[in-house]
Order: sequence, then C-alpha cells, then structure tokens
Amino acid sequence: MINKVVASAAEAVADIPDGASLAVGGFGLCGIPVALIAALHERGATDLETVSNNCGVDDWGLGILLKDGRIRRTISSYVGENKEFARQYLAGELEVVLTPQGTLAEKLRAGGAGIPAFYTPAGVGTQVSDGGLPQKYDADGTIAVASAPKEVRSFHGADYVLEEALTPDFGLVHAWKGDRHGNLVFHAAAMNFNPLCAMAGKITIAEVEEIVEPGELDPEHIHVPGIFVQRVVLAPEAEKRIEKRTVAEQPAGTSGTTRTTEQQGA
Repeated sequence: MINKVVASAAEAVADIPDGASLAVGGFGLCGIPVALIAALHERGATDLETVSNNCGVDDWGLGILLKDGRIRRTISSYVGENKEFARQYLAGELEVVLTPQGTLAEKLRAGGAGIPAFYTPAGVGTQVSDGGLPQKYDADGTIAVASAPKEVRSFHGADYVLEEALTPDFGLVHAWKGDRHGNLVFHAAAMNFNPLCAMAGKITIAEVEEIVEPGELDPEHIHVPGIFVQRVVLAPEAEKRIEKRTVAEQPAGTSGTTRTTEQQGA
C-alpha cells in the first residue's frame, strides 16, 4: 500500500531548496496551508518564487516569508491587504507579476492537465497583452523590469491573448480530509485555489485536518485524486483567522443585538 503520510510539516518541506517556485493554495485567509508555510519559514528557505492568488497579510500566511525577505518574485492576482508587499514592490525589493484572477486559475489548471498554453480574452487591449506592466522597480522608482508583449490571435472575430501554463516546483495546499494515498477533500470555500495548486505542483504537499484510511472517502466526493499528491501531513490545529470583522450598532430606540459580519478562513 502506498502511504504518503509524513510525520511533520518540517519533514514535509525539508527538501524545498532556496530558489524554489511554489504554488500556494488559499484565497484571502481561507484555505491557507499555514503549517507548511510556518515550517518553511522555520527552515530558512529563501529566494522563493510564489504563485498564489494573494500573498497573505503582513503577519500571516505567505506574509511571514515576505516580511523576512524570503520571496524574490510572486505571481498573484490580488495584493491589496499587505502593506509590506506594497512597500517591497515600490522599493524595488520584490518582483510582481500581476495576473487576472481567472487567468491565474487557468494557468495552474492547464499546468496540471499538461496543457502548455491557452488563449483567453482577459487582458486583451491592456498592458496584460500589450506589455509594459511594471514587474520590478529600481530603488529610485524607475521601472527595472516590465512585462513583455504577448501573442494575440483572432478567433471568430474576437481577439484572444496567449497565456502560458504554470508548473511550479512544489504545490502547498490545505485540505479538510485526506487519506494515506493522497486523495483530498476540501471544505466549502477553502476549495478555492487549492485543487489547482495541487494539480500544478511537480511535488505537492498537503496539510490536512484529518487523515482517514483508504476507502473511507466517498470516491464521488474526492476533489483531488492522490495521483497529484506526493506527501500528506496532519495539521489538526491549523489556525483559521477572521480577515475582516465589521460591527454595526443598532440604531437608537430599536431592539436587537449588535450585528457582526465576519469573513473567516475555512
């Protein structure tokens, strides 16, 4: 029987070298592989390239690697919640490849499916296709690296831009359940980018909240089959943070309790 379970997060990431590229699951603070990120941070890996919808927040998720200058380059679609990210980008310390969110998802999915490139209408007629997007600045604020133009072709009267697939060295994901064969099930919104990162990574490491025996997962409910996953580690105590908490007081003279809206990692 193939047993892909490893004893600890530290063991799971022990062979990730400096300079590695990582596809990291999650959306906002939902579905973040925090145990694997923390273990990688503890190990001291640096000069990393990350592929992730966002790059964490200032003190959590990928943000802890970013804060210590461990990330050299990132491919992301949203970076608005991280002040340190903005500082490093504008100071010329970080290379950033901003990518439309749907395009980023498809670049990962295509990589996992063995498709080298695809055409999409997203970004046609903008700097995404025409080139010139600042990817890295010099310390004086001038552009050191700009995006290159991409091929554009017309199909049935509409223009499409060619985007290349992504196949990072490692995929780091967080799942609700996994078995010893590497089959994974994600919970609710934590599914987000996790299955795509699991597919795209050449070596995929999954932290899971519960490990079950082979056969216990309903085959029809498995989100990522074990063929895409090389290592599984138990992380039952992984922290799930609330990203935004909004509290609204009831108007004077009305009854009822204070209303609270929360956006929480799943």
